[in-house]
Amino acid sequence: MKSVILPYVYRLITLLKAQGYTIDAIENKSKVMTEADFIQQIFDNQAIIHKVCRTYADEKTDREDLFQEIIFQAFKSKNNFRAESKLTTWLYQIALNTAITYLKKEKKRTLAEQAFQQENQTQNDDEQLYSDKYNALYAGIDALSKIDKALILMYLDDVSYSEIAAMMGISENNVAVKINRIKAKLKSNNKDINL
Repeated sequence: MKSVILPYVYRLITLLKAQGYTIDAIENKSKVMTEADFIQQIFDNQAIIHKVCRTYADEKTDREDLFQEIIFQAFKSKNNFRAESKLTTWLYQIALNTAITYLKKEKKRTLAEQAFQQENQTQNDDEQLYSDKYNALYAGIDALSKIDKALILMYLDDVSYSEIAAMMGISENNVAVKINRIKAKLKSNNKDINL
């Protein structure tokens, strides 16, 4: 899998260098993040990025584009990481914000383009690998609001309620209530979903 993700990262870093961005070591509370550290962090946490991409983009090419955009935004924002929270929390926030921005751009497509794409859409090879329950879960998640999608994704990735609350700007109790309502909604729409 490492050989699949690294070409994206190296290509993006090359493009960023060409645009004048530097990848000099940055300091985060006495920890220095080099180019190799950045690449390793992306590799170690790529599951977060893939989950967000799977949730917010339907087609394989869109997921790949969104994946690259998230890496690009993470690179541009690396100086903002203050190590006050976990790197995964910071990466989730970048991934979710980038995905929501990406969705807004996608909605600007014309209706004719969307109709054409829907008619010609075929199942991708990678989607055939997912189990029926996995597809049912993501179909249910796809029907949720943007906020609910973000909450359930973080819940499924075992992000603590306190971290979710901090990222979303709501109380831990509100997080718990919202997640319970989302779980109930997903279960009521599909009995095969077991959260």
